[in-house]
Amino acid sequence: MAQPLVPDTSVVIDGRVSAKIRAGELQGRRIVVPEAVVAELEAQANHGRDIGLRGLEELRRLSELAKNGKIELEYVGIRPNLDQIKLAGGGEIDAMIRDVALELGASFLTSDQVQSRVAEAMGLDVEYVRPQREAVKPLSLEKYFTEDTLSVHLKEDAIPMAKRGRVGDFSLVRLSERPLSERELRDLSREIYERAKVDPEGYVEMEKMGASIIQLGPMRIAIAKPPFSDGLEITAVRPVAKVSFDSYRHSGMLKERLKEAQRGILIAGPPGSGKSTFAAGVAEYLLSCNYVVKTLESPRDLQVPPEITQYGPLEGSMEASADILLLVRPDYTIYDEVRKTRDFQVFADMRLAGVGMIGVVHANKPIDALQRLLGRVDMGMIPQVVDTVVFIEKGEVTHVLDVEFTVKVPSGMVEADLARPVIVVKDFESGQAEYELYSYGEQIVVMPVSRESKKPSWTLASREIEKEISHHVRGPFQVEMLTDSSAVIHVPQEEAARVIGKAGKNIDQIEKSLGLHIDVRTKDQAPAASPRLEETAKHLIIWLEGMAGESVDVFVGSDPVFTATVGRRGDIRVAKSSEMAKRIIKRIKKGEAIDVQRAGED
Repeated sequence: MAQPLVPDTSVVIDGRVSAKIRAGELQGRRIVVPEAVVAELEAQANHGRDIGLRGLEELRRLSELAKNGKIELEYVGIRPNLDQIKLAGGGEIDAMIRDVALELGASFLTSDQVQSRVAEAMGLDVEYVRPQREAVKPLSLEKYFTEDTLSVHLKEDAIPMAKRGRVGDFSLVRLSERPLSERELRDLSREIYERAKVDPEGYVEMEKMGASIIQLGPMRIAIAKPPFSDGLEITAVRPVAKVSFDSYRHSGMLKERLKEAQRGILIAGPPGSGKSTFAAGVAEYLLSCNYVVKTLESPRDLQVPPEITQYGPLEGSMEASADILLLVRPDYTIYDEVRKTRDFQVFADMRLAGVGMIGVVHANKPIDALQRLLGRVDMGMIPQVVDTVVFIEKGEVTHVLDVEFTVKVPSGMVEADLARPVIVVKDFESGQAEYELYSYGEQIVVMPVSRESKKPSWTLASREIEKEISHHVRGPFQVEMLTDSSAVIHVPQEEAARVIGKAGKNIDQIEKSLGLHIDVRTKDQAPAASPRLEETAKHLIIWLEGMAGESVDVFVGSDPVFTATVGRRGDIRVAKSSEMAKRIIKRIKKGEAIDVQRAGED
């Protein structure tokens, strides 16, 4: 009499037992299925994992074969408890299955190589079957795809839909007028899993209760089912374009930046704008420059040459993957996508370790990409982590930002003691500052840099000053805003003392009430001309058109510096070797303005 046969979980999931029976190899044999196999499959199915459902389907087929007299089917053994099922990954369930085979003196069928070797070491009669790799057939899902299809969206009891068009210009179209049934989607889901088993370019990227991510070559497929979703849903995404880095705007300047040193670059843009396509183009260009390039992706779907290794989360952790990458020592790493706080921290750690990093982030505006670093990376470290932001819209590079670090007085402030570390964000092409990031108290301020000399807010502030000063001045006066926090009022000479008050009491109260610094000048001190500066090898020259021969007071910011008489050609010359000229030049470089007023008469 032939030995009974004990199959383990791996061959039940693969469907190899029923396949052997149909092939006539196991006709009339006694098949003994351990209860541990049933419990493990049931636990997997209850967690929404397809392997559990496939295994239970195989048990159903064995039951049908037993009813037809093809085999004898029996279930034996002890059912594992919950703790033993949780330890299945450590071999607890496998041990229980082997024990059944040992007690019965049965032969043992498995497609798990480790299980096979352990069973042989224990003296079992082992039959190891290598998983069959059938010819890869086209998926039923592929009938929904055309050349311009980015994604296909299928859900039970809903009309099948697809996004079609070109990068940045997709539209949602109906693929049929008939809703798909739950059975159709379940069959399609099973077909996808089977394809992942036999396709050399297919693998299950992630599998959790109610959700799975499967990669089949360039196609990424997400399968959602209850309880995660309210119905069975399949979403398949496939790249529609592969674009050379040379075809993008600014590619020449970006090439020079990438080649000159390892950089920290964020590729930003809204979803579907073509960020990953651009990142793949950058990766290929870096490879052509003889750089060692790797990627960090979850899921791994960048379309890059085989010379570029694509890494996923190691044991579920990108930090662990980064530790391995630091040992591999790549020149550049493409991180797709940087989204969570841990992603930004891993990106920053690798960048500060000297690895060139290119991250892909979702953002609706270029500056938003940098703002996502705030609170996740120390502000002073941001320019070391990211020095360039490339913004993508509709498949095109629309904006590039340059990130620099300096110590200066932030725009809109004038007092020298307000100087602090400032991150200046400039337009890459023009070099014009667009934003400044700096700490103000306990807050981090992201301030747009105005290109206009006057702001709408100054009009409102000017009106408040006029309202307050009108209580102290009887005659006409003028208000001139210098910055967001300072102003000059020009009053008749006889009214100045009233506004200032005894020992400056009145003006102090006005400044405190308005929260502004106010400088009081008589109308005789009103600006008479706009100065123009010129530096020669030996002199700092102040040109004052139409004021030849007049005596004037020269101010830097609100501080008087000296009094001089304008020359016959309308100029004031100061030797550059003098301490006065050196102080003036230094303060002007800090952003302070030079002003000239007619000197007052005694």
